[in-house]
Amino acid sequence: MSAATPIPEDAAPASDPGQTSSAPALDLATAQADALAAAVHAEQPRALADLAELVAFPSVADPAQYDWSHSRAAAAWLVARLHELGVADARVVDTVDGSQTVLGGMPAPAGAPTVLLYGHYDVQPPLDGAAWHTPPFTLTPGEDGRLHGRGAADCKGNLVAHLSALRALRATAGALPVGVRVVFEGSEEQGGQGLDRWLADHPEDFAADVMLIMDSGNVAAGEPTLTVALRGVGDLTVAVDTVPVALHSGQFGGAAPDALQALIMMLASLRGPAGDLTVPGIPADQRWAGADYPEERFRADAGVPDGVAIIGSGSIADMLWARPTVTVLGVDAPPVVGSTAAIQGHAAARLNLRVPPGMSAAAAQRALADRLRAVAPWGVRVTITDGGSGEGFAADTTTRTSRMLQAAMARAFGRPVVFAGSGGAIPLTNALQQRFPDAEIALFGVEDPAAAIHAPNESVLPAEIEAVALSEALFLAALGETARID
Repeated sequence: MSAATPIPEDAAPASDPGQTSSAPALDLATAQADALAAAVHAEQPRALADLAELVAFPSVADPAQYDWSHSRAAAAWLVARLHELGVADARVVDTVDGSQTVLGGMPAPAGAPTVLLYGHYDVQPPLDGAAWHTPPFTLTPGEDGRLHGRGAADCKGNLVAHLSALRALRATAGALPVGVRVVFEGSEEQGGQGLDRWLADHPEDFAADVMLIMDSGNVAAGEPTLTVALRGVGDLTVAVDTVPVALHSGQFGGAAPDALQALIMMLASLRGPAGDLTVPGIPADQRWAGADYPEERFRADAGVPDGVAIIGSGSIADMLWARPTVTVLGVDAPPVVGSTAAIQGHAAARLNLRVPPGMSAAAAQRALADRLRAVAPWGVRVTITDGGSGEGFAADTTTRTSRMLQAAMARAFGRPVVFAGSGGAIPLTNALQQRFPDAEIALFGVEDPAAAIHAPNESVLPAEIEAVALSEALFLAALGETARID
């Protein structure tokens, strides 16, 4: 859970998958654990009603697409729920990117630690509305037993899990066993710059001994998972220019340099025949030591049909969680419909670089830019724009606090915890690590591979919300009990 310790590459991978079967028993009386389980279960109807209300806010933190009023209303809704829980100082703060963050806290009992609870209420835009089977901002039960709606899993389902855990603790004990700080962000999907700045200027709002970042999920539904590695990220845009204006392909084709074709050649040089990244200065042979990701499951989760190859020379877990990759996010070029017989004088692509923990994202970003310049053909003019970068994260799962959380999750889900990585980035995680190096950070949540986050028809399983809420409630109770005994 401490972000300072990388995962050893020679650690023995677990079977079926997971390597935490030795997690200790939960340091909590059976009667107390059972009471919490009953309380969380009793809270489930309210949690799902809360989720329906929260999903109804189209809280996309991009005023070019959705008016800020929707996000403001979602933030106010969260503050009201926290006030009901007794978080009297819950409030909204304005951040520099135009978004709002919900902050609040309750002091710790004497000798007890303080725990930060994080989630974000902003969501991705619905994208292609025609691709949705249900209205994106109406939580709708599906025949598959899932609840469909934008943000249902990422990350509003996690927010209601936080609320449910706190309600259950108050219902069973009358008070919280630990101190709590709440940080519910309003612009994570847009990069989180507002919260990063608030952290830099107001670190006291985040100070905690343990930080629970609920913005991830399980490797499979019902399989409790701690995300123990996040890849670093770096974006850049590469533009290629040749001639001032497009030229007739019949009159000039064959001699005039085509900027689009040059860009295609440059992008093709970034991978080898098997799909491995081939950029000097960016090693791409790392191995993943945690949970496996079976090919059959990956094909189902990603929708990769039989006959289409899975790329890369490593295992799927290696390629997703331990090795770098580059994705072409967008290309500036004429669309097929409406294109003319012309040689293009300008083309551009936006690239997204992901690197494993321990590899400098900034250095890898520079290596990628150097590679693109080096392979540019025909003396074309290359302009590269830095889109920013963020470093990766790795957790230590051997600490007493981490093992306590593993035990809580195992009790809630009824099976041992597994460790997984994530190719995604959570901007706040590294900022917290740097500001509070002694705090322990854990990442988990309600998502599963079928949740379709960032895509049409996002959904969540109600059972995942209940189990995650119980995991948090059990962990906070055990943490408080351990502090009392110590």
